[in-house]
Amino acid sequence: MNPVAIFRHSPTEGPGYFAIFLEAHRIPWVLIPLDAGAAVPANANRYSGLCFMGGPMSVNDDLPWIEPVCALIRDAVAKNIPVLGHCLGGQLMSKALGGVVRKNPVQEIGWHTIEGGADAVCRHWLGPYAGKALDVFQWHGETFSLPENATLIAGNAACARQMFALGPHFAMQCHIEMLPEIIATWCEQWDAEADAGQESVQTPATIAAQQPTRLPAMRGIADQIYGVWAQGLFRG
Repeated sequence: MNPVAIFRHSPTEGPGYFAIFLEAHRIPWVLIPLDAGAAVPANANRYSGLCFMGGPMSVNDDLPWIEPVCALIRDAVAKNIPVLGHCLGGQLMSKALGGVVRKNPVQEIGWHTIEGGADAVCRHWLGPYAGKALDVFQWHGETFSLPENATLIAGNAACARQMFALGPHFAMQCHIEMLPEIIATWCEQWDAEADAGQESVQTPATIAAQQPTRLPAMRGIADQIYGVWAQGLFRG
């Protein structure tokens, strides 16, 4: 089986729990650190799936790797090689597939609840979580639109489009990959990145206080979504 390629855009935004999930299921993976100058592969042929992590930049920034990444996503979609996106990664998927990424009405930072849909596609991806409130971690100020033929999987009042699916491909605005050490590192950057005047922005103290209950709840959601996504991995 070819490995899953995990693309990192920032040194503090690695694969986290996603890598733990892959290893627990004996799925090989390789890290492609774009933040360290790694080249974007010309095509997706060597991989069973592609996963894109988060990052502090915008997909609308003039960065040399954004267009090659978008081309790679389109190549994978054309070849039915599953793509998975976390936050910036989900925005890259939207952009690559014809969507638009713009500023969200509010910034979301910390633990937030999103509402899962209940149609057939949502039930496929969310399983027992379909139609229910989902605990997730957020750290974003932009939002994506849905590409053509994509299905909205979850949203909330602060950000209407939190997840979408398109065949075997799944994009998220939230971060279900978080580990305690990643959360701690991001909270060190809170003063520089957070708009403290917004109700949807939690303080590091609030994030820490809610972590013991909300992180385990998110593990179940991550296992469900990652599990469905992994079933579609290209094994040719």
